[in-house]
Amino acid sequence: MASADLRKELDCSICLSIYTDPVNLRCGHNFCRLCIDQVLETQEGAGVYSCPECRKRFQERPALQRNITLQKIVERFSSAQSDQEETGVFCTYCIHSPVPAVMSCVHCEASLCDNHLRVHSKSPEHVLCDPTTSPENRKCSVHKKILEYYCLANATCICVSCKVEGDHQGHKVETLVEASEKKKQKLRNDLQELITKTEETEKEVQRLQENKRKVHEKSFGIAATVIGLFRDIRRQLDDLEKRVLREVWRQKEELSLPLADFIQQLEVKKAELSRKMCHIEELCNMTDPLTVLQESHTGDLCDTEEGDKEDRERPDGRDLDVALISHTLYTGLSDIIAGVTGGCIIQEATDILLDINTASNYLHISDDIKIVSWSDISQNRPETPERFQNRCQVMSRQCFSSGRHYWEVEVSKSERWDVGMCYPSIDRRGWQSGIGYNNKSWVLLRHNNQWGAVHVKKGILLPGNASSNRVRIYLDYEAGRLSFYGFSNSIRHLRTFTANFTEPLHAALHVEEGSIKICGRSNQEMGDNIM
Repeated sequence: MASADLRKELDCSICLSIYTDPVNLRCGHNFCRLCIDQVLETQEGAGVYSCPECRKRFQERPALQRNITLQKIVERFSSAQSDQEETGVFCTYCIHSPVPAVMSCVHCEASLCDNHLRVHSKSPEHVLCDPTTSPENRKCSVHKKILEYYCLANATCICVSCKVEGDHQGHKVETLVEASEKKKQKLRNDLQELITKTEETEKEVQRLQENKRKVHEKSFGIAATVIGLFRDIRRQLDDLEKRVLREVWRQKEELSLPLADFIQQLEVKKAELSRKMCHIEELCNMTDPLTVLQESHTGDLCDTEEGDKEDRERPDGRDLDVALISHTLYTGLSDIIAGVTGGCIIQEATDILLDINTASNYLHISDDIKIVSWSDISQNRPETPERFQNRCQVMSRQCFSSGRHYWEVEVSKSERWDVGMCYPSIDRRGWQSGIGYNNKSWVLLRHNNQWGAVHVKKGILLPGNASSNRVRIYLDYEAGRLSFYGFSNSIRHLRTFTANFTEPLHAALHVEEGSIKICGRSNQEMGDNIM
């Protein structure tokens, strides 16, 4: 009966079977890990979690703590039940049908069921023990008497004859009960020590897993920074290439125009010389001496004074200024390298806190001011100029007017949420106050498992499914770049906005269902695949 009651206490209230890898919630109730995981999964859509046993509600998905003590009890109970089933000890006296034995008598060397145990002799020599198929093993092999004592010198069980007149005469002995209790106490101490070591090992495993997670997240952070850095380098190299080529083409035009003009002058001179050559040839072919001698101004036909002047003004001695081109190239490369050197410092995530004074009355803000969730119950906050009135939005306390920063959010598996940044001058009323629907905000959104990006009411759908529940927002204020990255098993660049920022920028969140959690610095000790 007691065994049945204990068995009932070891049943999970979800699957109604004995616990498998038992874990407990903060309210103290225990469940199989797989069972409670499945229940919490079904509750994620609602954004609020509760204990299946006492209905205690949790705003965040509760952490599951392994119940090591309960696991040990389950294992020992299961082992005992298994041993009882495997022994297959049946009552010696029930000859018509096998009936499981509950006790064995060492004196009678027989096993007894409940019925035969009630009528069995209660004499002292009739010693009862747990069911066994070999009760004779509980007798001394020499004197055939019941083993009653434990010899401390030889660490063996003996009978009364062994103690009085046998090989163990004069040895220090204890009764089996005393010796057993001492051994049990030692075993309990050993068990407690093992439990302590197991708990310490479990804590060490959790610590290493936490370190692994931090390394994983830090690698994401550094990779995202490197992606942005190389994208910026490529952009600067493209700009430098265009600037150097513009200088080459400028010098080419500067040199080509004078050469073209001089070539045209030479072509005119060439034509004039040809005319003069023809005239001279005509004179040379004349037979009348008088006509040849009377031809006027024959001396200027080969005049070289003008030709010498042209030679002095000839522009073909100039060439491309390679030194200037090289200077433009090397100076540009040096500027890029200097910028890269300054940009290689991996920053830690910025610690963002929400500004409850801007939060819509239908948004619930957590006590640590890092989680925002939608609520169908008005929070009855005072109506102020800073508060969003028509949109379920909230801004951050912090604002950024220079430098490079990033921050991250974890989002619930809801169908609609928006994250981005905005100017403090954004409207707080009307449709135009929605982040992304004006020229004072930029936003990444997820709607129906699809990524999108919106600015000035102009939205675009981004390729691929919105499978990530963690998003990083990276701001380079001076460069005018606001980038979004998705995290799952890899980093995926989603969208980069470029703008000439004219005001400080605040983080901005919009929640229509579910919740958004800002990942604080305590979870980001940072700064494999990249899509």
